[in-house]
Amino acid sequence: MDIFGLLPAFGGFAMTLLAFVAALSIIVFVHEYGHYIVGRWSGIGADVFSVGFGPVLIARVDRRGTRWQIAALPFGGYVKFKGDSDAASGKDGGPMANFLMSIFVFGAVMMASGVASERVAVGEINTLPPEYGSELRAGDEILAIEGQPIPDYDAFYAYARDAQAMPSKTYTIRRDGREMQVQGPFPLLPLVASVQPRSAAFAAGIRPGDVILSVEGAPVWAFHQLQEAVRNAEPGTPLALEVWRAGERAQLLLAPKMVDLPKDDGGWETRPLIGITADTFFSPETVTPGPLAAIGLGAERTWNVVTASLSGMWHMITGAISSCNLSGPVGIAQASGAMASQGLDSFIWFIAVLSTAVGLLNLFPIPVLDGGHLVFFAYEAVAGRPPPDRAFRILMAVGLTLVLSLKSGGRTMQQIHDEYRGLSLMVDLNWDWVLWCVAIGAALGTLAWILPA
Repeated sequence: MDIFGLLPAFGGFAMTLLAFVAALSIIVFVHEYGHYIVGRWSGIGADVFSVGFGPVLIARVDRRGTRWQIAALPFGGYVKFKGDSDAASGKDGGPMANFLMSIFVFGAVMMASGVASERVAVGEINTLPPEYGSELRAGDEILAIEGQPIPDYDAFYAYARDAQAMPSKTYTIRRDGREMQVQGPFPLLPLVASVQPRSAAFAAGIRPGDVILSVEGAPVWAFHQLQEAVRNAEPGTPLALEVWRAGERAQLLLAPKMVDLPKDDGGWETRPLIGITADTFFSPETVTPGPLAAIGLGAERTWNVVTASLSGMWHMITGAISSCNLSGPVGIAQASGAMASQGLDSFIWFIAVLSTAVGLLNLFPIPVLDGGHLVFFAYEAVAGRPPPDRAFRILMAVGLTLVLSLKSGGRTMQQIHDEYRGLSLMVDLNWDWVLWCVAIGAALGTLAWILPA
C-alpha cells in the first residue's frame, strides 16, 4: 500500500508528521508533568523527565537534580522517580493533567474567539456567491423569519432545520432601534464551516468557505437539502457537486461514507455522510466570557468529550455501532494534519479533544496504564501487600503487549461535534482492544489476588 495515498493532500507526509508529532508531544508532556508534579508534592524527586524514547537529543539538569530531556522517538514519554528500578509513570496525576489542559485550552479559545451573544445578531456577512443576495448588515438583530419569531439561536436553528428551502427569506430585524423587513438567504446554507479529516469531502478537496450550489444538477439553497440528497444516495455511489470557491466554480465527484453518529437521545445511528458541517450566511455577534465563565464552558466541553466517548464504547459493546470505522495511529496522524490545515484554532481545539481522550483512556484498568496502577494500589490497600512479583510481571507484560497492539486492532470513531464553533473532530479510539485489555486485566488481576506472595 502506498502510504502517501493515505495522507492528507494539503501538505504531504512531512506536514502531517510534523502536526502529529507536535500534538502528541504536547499531550505527552502535560500527561507526564501531571505525574511529576504529584510526585514532587508527595516529596518524591525525579531522576529523569523524558518526552520521547531512544537517543537523547536535548537535555538539561535542573537545580533539583532532575534531567529534562527530549528523545528521538516522540511516541510517548516517562518520568523516572528516585528509587524506581525502572522508568515509568507510577505516580497519579497524568489523566487529571490532561483533563485540566483540555479545560484550560477550550476556555482560552472561547475567550479569544468569543461566544455567540444571547440575541440573534449579525456580526458580519460571510462571503457568498452572487445568487445569495442579502440586505442584512452587521449589527442587525434578527427578530423573525417569514413572520416566525426568532427569540434565540435554538429557534433560529429549529427554523433552519424545518423550513422550506428557498433562495430568499423575509427577515424582520431591528437596526439602529428601528424594526424593518429585509431580504436575505436561507438561514443555514450549504456553506462549509469545517471538513472532517479522512472524509469523502476532505478527499475530494472541499475546504471551509466553499458553497455547494447543486447536487446531481439540482440547485440546493439550504443545508438540509444537501443532507437529504446525501441520505438518499446509494452507499459508495459518487455524487456530482457544483462547488463555488472565492468566485470560481468547479465540478466535484464524491461518494458518501457510512458513519456511526451519536444522537440527541444518547443513542447512535449509522448513515451516509460526506463529512462537512454547515455555516450560517453570517458570523454571529460575539461576547467575551470572563475567566470563570470560560473555565465553566471549558469543563462542559471536556465533559461532553468524556460522555460521548463512553457512550460510543457502550454502544459498541451492545453491538449498536460498528468497531471498524477508522485506523489507529495513521488515522490520528491524518486527523492532526487535517485540523492543522484548517487553521491554528482548529488544531489547538483538536489537541484539547485528543488530550481528553488520552486522559480517559489512561483511566481504564489496563496494566501499564494509569488505571492499571490504581488497581495495583487498591489491591495493596485491601490485601495489605503488593501483588506477587510473578503476577505483577505477567500483568504488565500482557498489558504492554495489548496496548502496543492497538495500532493493528479493530477501530471505531468518536465524533465530537460542537455546534457553536461548527467544528467536527474525529478521534481514533481503539475501544474494542480496550475492552479486551479490561477483560484480560480483570482475569489476571483475579489470579494476582489468589496467587501466594
